[in-house]
Amino acid sequence: MTKAKTRFWETKRLEQMSRREWESLCDGCGRCCLNKLEDEDTGEIYFTDAACKLLDRESCRCSDYRHRVQLVSDCLILDMDHPDYFKILPDTCAYLRLNEGKTLFDWHPLISGDPESVHRAGISVRGKCISEEEIHPDELEDRIIEFHD
Repeated sequence: MTKAKTRFWETKRLEQMSRREWESLCDGCGRCCLNKLEDEDTGEIYFTDAACKLLDRESCRCSDYRHRVQLVSDCLILDMDHPDYFKILPDTCAYLRLNEGKTLFDWHPLISGDPESVHRAGISVRGKCISEEEIHPDELEDRIIEFHD
């Protein structure tokens, strides 16, 4: 009888994870780096196709992750000290899913073992966004998108 390999995200709560485990939950989709708009009346969050200027739109990773908060004033550090930040994450996000007691999708790199699986599944923003530097902020409302996962 073979013992099944324990996967840390199935046995630990987010607040119990090491920094390395926490960081490995990021699937590299880049959706969290898209500019978002919030409806003042309903609080609903709308994603746009305008990405943060630091997003490498090919890799869908931050081009200066270490200094991102100093370089982008509204960049959020996602952690358990700020649970309200989870509301601005896409439904596919591992942090949000695990926080809600859900499982990871099969395309998640921790499941597939392949960092390209998120792109092949069509979840990432690769080829689907522009840089926020290419538009005027007043144009964001015209850039609202919906994800069809």
